[in-house]
Amino acid sequence: MLITWKYRERNTVIQKLDPRGRIIFLLCAMVAIMQFWDLRFIAFFFLLGLTQFVLARLSWRETRRFWLVIGIIATVLSLATALTGRGEAGVYVDTHFLWQPEPFRVLGLTLRPRLSAERVMYLISQLTRIMSFALLAVVIPFTIHPAQYGITFRRLGLPDKLAFAVDLAFRFIPSLGRDFSVTMDAQKARGYELERVGAGLIGQIRNMAPLLIPITIGSVVGGEEVIDAMDLRAFGTGPRTWLKELKYKPADYALIAFSLLILIGALTLNLLDIGELWVPLWLQRMAG
Repeated sequence: MLITWKYRERNTVIQKLDPRGRIIFLLCAMVAIMQFWDLRFIAFFFLLGLTQFVLARLSWRETRRFWLVIGIIATVLSLATALTGRGEAGVYVDTHFLWQPEPFRVLGLTLRPRLSAERVMYLISQLTRIMSFALLAVVIPFTIHPAQYGITFRRLGLPDKLAFAVDLAFRFIPSLGRDFSVTMDAQKARGYELERVGAGLIGQIRNMAPLLIPITIGSVVGGEEVIDAMDLRAFGTGPRTWLKELKYKPADYALIAFSLLILIGALTLNLLDIGELWVPLWLQRMAG
């Protein structure tokens, strides 16, 4: 099932903020997170994202598919990195081994799985990092009105064509999810069964054809209709006017100032080599 989002008015503190300020906050926070591997610093951004999530009043029912996919991806990537040691270049050096079995061969490849105190902390830090990114980003599509994406990115300085492209991109996923649900219901009404007993993985993929083909064709046709509508309105021949106007409020200026403060602080700490991977002493002692 596709991951989709549905905007609705919630009358929350988050929704009352200017969308431009929220995008600036998101970008500054994400860049700031990337400056650290120290779990103590990353935990601050995790709590920041969790606070935003709670203030936005998002429920588990609305976002469970998103968290399921993000959780699987984050766990697989983090475990693969921790067990193979790939991707940690320049972050840490293994010095306190907790588990170091003998090498073995699989499919002609020699595997040397090792687990050290540094890899454990790298695993935890990477998981927390990914979840912090997710907490900060998931609020955006659920709490910004779809009609505001274009004007938001245009007022942030993007050209009209790029701002409208971002607008269409944010609208495409919910539309695709709606088409997926409608197509699946229509096929089920005709006796179609997606999960047939004994079909196997290849069979399951083959059974998706009655869904993927009409959805793909519908998306292409819909895209052509949007292009024709834009051409008929001479889009791109001159400056575009936008119906809605955005105005900053004191709370928005405070949010932007806070965002810039976080970004400048993170960059400064990174230049001072503060925020490198942190390994607690008790974990080092476990390695002997």
